[in-house]
Amino acid sequence: MIVLPALDPVAVQIGPLPVRWYGLMYALGFLAAWWLGRIRARRPGALFDARAVDDLVTWLILGLVLGARVGYVLFYEPSHFLDRPLDMLAIWKGGMSFHGGALGVALVCWLFARRTKKTLLDVGDLITPLAPPGLCACRIGNFVNGELFGRPTDLPWGMVFPQSGPLPRHPSQLYEALLEGVALFVILWVYSGKPRPRGAVTGLFLLLYGLFRFGVEFAREPDAQLGFVALGWLTMGQLLCLPMIALGGLLLWLARRPRPSGSSRNG
Repeated sequence: MIVLPALDPVAVQIGPLPVRWYGLMYALGFLAAWWLGRIRARRPGALFDARAVDDLVTWLILGLVLGARVGYVLFYEPSHFLDRPLDMLAIWKGGMSFHGGALGVALVCWLFARRTKKTLLDVGDLITPLAPPGLCACRIGNFVNGELFGRPTDLPWGMVFPQSGPLPRHPSQLYEALLEGVALFVILWVYSGKPRPRGAVTGLFLLLYGLFRFGVEFAREPDAQLGFVALGWLTMGQLLCLPMIALGGLLLWLARRPRPSGSSRNG
């Protein structure tokens, strides 16, 4: 059993402005996506050049942050924000949803695809291998904040979080960092290193993220305000992963269909 100290969520105080670890993790994720995207843009036959990557990452910052916040409001605490609508603006208090962020990113990708006269899947195949480092960083931010901890466990690596009471719990934030961050990045980066049919990389991301997140939710404490939302054991996170798994599997199946020569491509 490991007893964690109460870690300060503020990394540094600049005058009256607190710079929080979680915000730094978001910034680190965007920087990693920008850097990796520029590497992808230098590959022979890349559909997007470095300038397009710069523009896209700028758009993605807005789409992800707004989508993540709106998704949390709609999926996890709608009644609270109906009573206190101004709390929607208090992002520094926490409350960001991956699935809402994914919808915000999808909207940005659609708009960017129209602007660049590419398809939505072309843009998706570019950005999905860039996302896992940011997911890893944000889960580490959750760990530092002592939030989104796991269910009680008697395993030797169980951790007592300051906000969770005396019982040792799964460090589910670290499970997600390893699976959704490290493992997913390695798989997608290697897979996308060769030309693939349009939509295959996007499909693999959706499928694997959905499966990883669905599995980790069995070790993660359900959201206190929701509990289990279906069948007596499904959490909201698992419920939202089901469409991702289905869509990812569908895209991979469609990508395997015979295509005319020259149709395989990467972002």
